[in-house]
Amino acid sequence: MSATYHIPVLLHTSIENLITNRDGIYVDVTFGGGGHTREILKNLSNKGKVFCFDQDPDAEKNYINEFSANEQVTFIPQNFRYIQKFLRVSGVTQVDGILADLGVSSHQFDEGERGFSVRFDGPLDMRMNNNQSISAFDVINNYTEDQLRNMFSLYGEVRNSKQLAHIIINARTKMKQNGGRGITTTGEFKNIVLTVVKGEHSPYLSTVFQAVRIAVNDEMGALREMLESTTQLLIPGGRLVVLSYHSLEDRMVKNLIKTGNVFGENEGDMMGRKIIPFKSLTKKPLLPGINEIKENPRSRSAKLRVGIKE
Repeated sequence: MSATYHIPVLLHTSIENLITNRDGIYVDVTFGGGGHTREILKNLSNKGKVFCFDQDPDAEKNYINEFSANEQVTFIPQNFRYIQKFLRVSGVTQVDGILADLGVSSHQFDEGERGFSVRFDGPLDMRMNNNQSISAFDVINNYTEDQLRNMFSLYGEVRNSKQLAHIIINARTKMKQNGGRGITTTGEFKNIVLTVVKGEHSPYLSTVFQAVRIAVNDEMGALREMLESTTQLLIPGGRLVVLSYHSLEDRMVKNLIKTGNVFGENEGDMMGRKIIPFKSLTKKPLLPGINEIKENPRSRSAKLRVGIKE
């Protein structure tokens, strides 16, 4: 499965910026198909270690199939927001580098029953972790009109978020009045969204589905917790390498590297001196080249930033 599960973006650039110590400890917080972990191992000695996080059971299957016999790799089936807690459980308090690829795996888009893709009809799910209680069904059918509008505006930058929220409320109300549970499938949801499309259909649908996915999985909250943990986890000189695909994600990463927190607020010590835990290696984010975008169109929105722990 892992060979086609996900095509890692900016793979060699990421690893070149990550590895500083061949005997070190590294963390791949978005294991997916194992592409980044595989490349990290190629650049480590037999003393080096890799800890991997992923809450998706399909990703754990990839680990079992390829890496379970490798004593250098430890898989932790948890959301990366708990990185500090579960590394501590494994006896690790500091690491040499942390890598995060925040894109949704190609495999998840290509599995209709997961509900991530606009191309397939399936249940309104979109959960990264199948054991999670809240799904896209709950968000679409239980959010208030204001909550829906804010979600589409903030996470999808949908221009007509107010109109979209209103049409969803009307549609789910009619479905429930007719004895149904509301909007239950991605196909039903897509058809409702198509009635108020602004601009081209495909980009509009993608941003709407993206907004719901981010809300379902609390992606921004999880990212904030993970990023802010890195200031304590990384050793001096350790590297933070992050691939983001959304303007909010990129802003959080940029702010963390610049100020030490995702809000971009300069904090000071008791003497009033600014605390800046990172030095930026990427004043401007690194981007995929034309050839990579041609081979992997999903890479086109990727931005890579690198910070060095001071």
